[in-house]
Amino acid sequence: MIYIDNLNYSYTGEAPYILNNINLKIDKGSYVSILGDNGSAKTTLIKLILNLLIPCSGSIYKDTDKIGYVPQHVEKVNSQFPITVYELLKCHFKVLKLKDIKTINEVLKNLNMYQYKGKLLNNLSGGQIQKIFIARALLGNPELLILDEPSTGIDIQSQQEIYSIIKNLSTNSKVTVISVEHNIQAALKNSTHICKIKNGSAIIHPLSEYLVRRKQ
Repeated sequence: MIYIDNLNYSYTGEAPYILNNINLKIDKGSYVSILGDNGSAKTTLIKLILNLLIPCSGSIYKDTDKIGYVPQHVEKVNSQFPITVYELLKCHFKVLKLKDIKTINEVLKNLNMYQYKGKLLNNLSGGQIQKIFIARALLGNPELLILDEPSTGIDIQSQQEIYSIIKNLSTNSKVTVISVEHNIQAALKNSTHICKIKNGSAIIHPLSEYLVRRKQ
């Protein structure tokens, strides 16, 4: 699914690199949580995978261009730009050049958010907004779903619902999931693999192996 080969990156374009000689392989259907301290370049890594940033050297290969992205949660949507849930999804629907408008209703129903489609986005709770952005990411039936700290600023019940949705996509729909996490317990409960970033290096382990190493 994803192969990262000898990747180096810095925002200056020169050494020292904040990501140094990264080599990773992520298999189709994996659920990978990326862990690391603040400032360890977790978000930078997913931006490189998304082609939002260009490596200084090395390469990233993805065998799909059907990618959904859920950025870091914003607690309140700008009230100066009122937009309904349906309008937001319809805009993204047009960007993706999809043809069946019923897809919007279907994805909202699958996330139990259909009843909110006429609501203004900035009137929803943090958990509801996050579900809507997940719905937006799922509009094109992605094979790869990338999330940046999906539980930030969200109540416990909404967190549980959101992680259940994500894990179900990975387990039952074989969607490959990459999630930057600060929620360690959620990562350990839901992931198949853990990618730990530290001092510019990134190492990925199956969850069972990571748990053994964690205890050592």
